[in-house]
Amino acid sequence: MKIKAIIFDMDGTIIDTTDIWSKATDELIRLQKPDITPELLQAISKDIHGLALKATCNLIKDCLNSTDSVEELVNKKINIVSQLYSKGINFIPGFQEFYNYLKVRKLDTAVATNADAYSLKLAKTMLKLDNFFGNHIYDISYVNNIHKPNPDVYLYALNKINRQSNQCIAIEDSANGIKAAKSAGIFCIGINTSGDLETLSEADYIVDKYQDIDLDEISFKYF
Repeated sequence: MKIKAIIFDMDGTIIDTTDIWSKATDELIRLQKPDITPELLQAISKDIHGLALKATCNLIKDCLNSTDSVEELVNKKINIVSQLYSKGINFIPGFQEFYNYLKVRKLDTAVATNADAYSLKLAKTMLKLDNFFGNHIYDISYVNNIHKPNPDVYLYALNKINRQSNQCIAIEDSANGIKAAKSAGIFCIGINTSGDLETLSEADYIVDKYQDIDLDEISFKYF
């Protein structure tokens, strides 16, 4: 079976927003608990990595016994993220070159992201993602806001690009994303943009950067 398509995660995989979301999470947690210890902050932040926005705020509320509602926490985090986004975002180094290589090989491409519709709109506007993926950019609003590690957004993307799971590769940077891709039956590359290899332990193939992805090797060994 030949590789026919690549499905990308977005945050931390296509666009360099990992620090933005980490900073926004830390700021929101500190707003809720100004006296939080560095150890607890780090532990909560690690658990949150790769979760969707609402799931993140649910976890913060539960961990900190916040008096704010989940929706209030969501709105506060969106405001923080918007301020950070306004300072500018960029593609992950190597993504554009890798994407161009996929087009030369005539592979289909799509995005399956845990992002909410608002965050996706910001990213699409600032980096013109439609120029890369056309209409094949799918966030969790397409699947009743069922977020990763559930496979729903990947299964939806597969259906929309008319490919089977064994014809595709997913590229992810988080444990929840990897679980989602593999639950959908998709071979998953973990890209170490966060500097945390442990997060990628369940991936089928791990790289530090896009330049390390060898599709010929992957095709020969795994497809």
